[in-house]
Amino acid sequence: MRVVESVVDPVVKQEDALSESTAVDSDKESSDKESSPEGNKGLSLEAFHDWKPEENAFGDTFRNYEDSKRQEVVQRTYYTMHQKQTVEFGEKTREQWLKFNKGEFTIMEMIDVLDNLVDDSDPDNDLPNSIHDFQTAERIRAQWPDHDWFHLVGLLHDIGKVLALPEVAGEHVLEQWAVVGDTFPIGCAPADECVFGFKSFEGNPDLEHPVFSTKDGIYKPGCGISNLMMSWGHDEYMYQVLNENGCTIPEAGLHMIRFHSFYPWHDRRAFTQFEGPEDAEMMKWVKEFNKFDLHSKGDSIPDVTALKPYYQSLVEKYGLGGKLRW
Repeated sequence: MRVVESVVDPVVKQEDALSESTAVDSDKESSDKESSPEGNKGLSLEAFHDWKPEENAFGDTFRNYEDSKRQEVVQRTYYTMHQKQTVEFGEKTREQWLKFNKGEFTIMEMIDVLDNLVDDSDPDNDLPNSIHDFQTAERIRAQWPDHDWFHLVGLLHDIGKVLALPEVAGEHVLEQWAVVGDTFPIGCAPADECVFGFKSFEGNPDLEHPVFSTKDGIYKPGCGISNLMMSWGHDEYMYQVLNENGCTIPEAGLHMIRFHSFYPWHDRRAFTQFEGPEDAEMMKWVKEFNKFDLHSKGDSIPDVTALKPYYQSLVEKYGLGGKLRW
């Protein structure tokens, strides 16, 4: 995969600025510095843009899986997912979808198709997914104005949900339990930190497998998060599509797309036995992205028509212009 060095450099510099410590001699100096990135030295990457609204689109708390306004459909989706996402299913679905023979479409064509999808796993939003993509991208753009690749990640992160739409998937269309929601590794025992807990996996045949049902399963401790076979869904698919089509977004951005739904790991800290030395750095960027993905769902609906020219320019800049293989 091609990586544009000039794009990566600002990220490195930004992180260096965040990790350095500095002494502040007066309250005035501290106040002046808070208005600029350079003044936020000593903060973690996540704390640097500590923007977290308290309410979702329904006036509820975020990620409420107990009594949300969409509780019935959300719970049904997760229970079905946890019972049917197996090693066999993951291998079979990868075989079907990673041939990239479902057609050629532009990024903007795919976003338009997402007008037809409302995520059945989401307790925070019932808008078409195309709207959410622009909400996320615009919130990132406001907080990270100099990182245009990050804006593009916000736009792209959920496009893989076209797996559930017949306009793209045709006869291979997947039910939403195989497309949306939090992800988890298959080939090892599930964790109680997954949404709805271990009990929601009851009936999954892999729980009866002598290896897949063990804590480490088919993996070795320290193997690295990127070496896990995740439950199949939009995250993995979009990551693979971008690699297949020569995307030049920095690796940090590709990791955001691939693991943004792996909440049991980056939020609840399950499956940490598989972490490698590189994963702490990756998780910082994934968590930074997830603030915007989750908390932008209460934002106003953006003017998509007005925004498309800007994002089309980023699509072209990062090697995704024209028709892509899906």
